[in-house]
Amino acid sequence: MRLTGAVVLVTGASSGIGAAVVRRLARAGSQVVAAGRDRERLARLAAETGAATLLTDLARPGAGRDLAERVLARHTRVDVLVNNAGVGWAGPFGGMAAAVADELLAVNLHAPIELTRAVLPGMCHRGGHLVFVGSIAGRLGVGGEAVYAAGKAGLDVFAQSLRLELAHRRVGVSVVVPGVVDTPFFARRGQPYRRRRPRPLPPERVADALADAIVRDRAEVYVPGWLRLPVAVRALLPGAYRRLAARFG
Repeated sequence: MRLTGAVVLVTGASSGIGAAVVRRLARAGSQVVAAGRDRERLARLAAETGAATLLTDLARPGAGRDLAERVLARHTRVDVLVNNAGVGWAGPFGGMAAAVADELLAVNLHAPIELTRAVLPGMCHRGGHLVFVGSIAGRLGVGGEAVYAAGKAGLDVFAQSLRLELAHRRVGVSVVVPGVVDTPFFARRGQPYRRRRPRPLPPERVADALADAIVRDRAEVYVPGWLRLPVAVRALLPGAYRRLAARFG
């Protein structure tokens, strides 16, 4: 997949990984449409990169379908969809309000499915690429983030299933699996990141890996790469993994 001239829709583009992806793909010559909830941040990003912007809240019912229609009305096609938007919440599941759980599942899982459904027919006709920004939480599970991890796990399996389904089409599917990234995500989830290790990565590193996944049609990319290790241990030695996870968190 060539990035130059490609029409790319990036969700969750107001800050963090999404903003870094917009900058990276704009430098590569893509026609980027940056979608997000923060009008001022989007305006600054547009001034910096030349990206088109669309204000949207993917927690609203039908927001994914509405966003796709607005993009297609403006550009007539989407060559690359980057499903990056995500929200988190940290704390005991029993103390989580139902409305918060609904928002997490709407943004992290339902909206990407809705967006993908809207743009996929055109991609099947012309070719294209779907990117899903997951999380190591969706591969391993994390205590205190049960609903967030469940949403990301669902997104992960949805993407893997689509890749099998589209194997004979000209549509690539990639999952990017980041670990801890230096973004406002932790502050917004209501609990800052307090561990000394692993140290948070800059979002630009995730953006570079994501761009490479599109160009090389990679099925999955871990950022950093060593995150494959705990996933492999969990698959091969589940009992040992559970004991280690209970001890170290």
